[in-house]
Amino acid sequence: MASFTKIPMFSKEDYYDWKIHMQAHLAAQDDDMWYIITDGPMKIMKVNTAAATIEGSPQMIEKHRSEWTAEDKKKANLDNVAKDILYKNLDKNMFAKIKTCTTAKEIWEKLTQLCEGNDQTKENKLMVAIQNFDNAKIKPGETLAEFDERFIGIIIELISLGKDYSNREIALKFMRALPRE
Repeated sequence: MASFTKIPMFSKEDYYDWKIHMQAHLAAQDDDMWYIITDGPMKIMKVNTAAATIEGSPQMIEKHRSEWTAEDKKKANLDNVAKDILYKNLDKNMFAKIKTCTTAKEIWEKLTQLCEGNDQTKENKLMVAIQNFDNAKIKPGETLAEFDERFIGIIIELISLGKDYSNREIALKFMRALPRE
């Protein structure tokens, strides 16, 4: 299926937004595209007629390429399509870091590692984001709209790092961040 939507360009600074856009874009290309990213290339399977069924379910084996139908070929090619979409998004610097990856899943995992870091890096980012939330105050000369935008950015970062606050906690923090007047 041809897509007429613009593919989101990769940005390390806006990685979390890019990731959300890209997940939606890949899933919109084909129902199975996101499974290619999470599970790896699709294996084309068939029932093994030479083996007995085990507990009522037939044993499955991989189809030989010469047995593939047009639909099988389309499904088997999804990894190539996903790689192509990801490649077209990356600048030369980032492409150089992932070009040895052989599957779309490997590319996605490498990008995640490069941008999100390991567990210790994620924990450090979360601690900084929590500190930014706790210390959020409107700055002198900052408009309410500017503060609101900055505050929402902090909340989005916290959510992307796995921290969730209730609407009540967020509203109370926002109100406490405003000047008395």
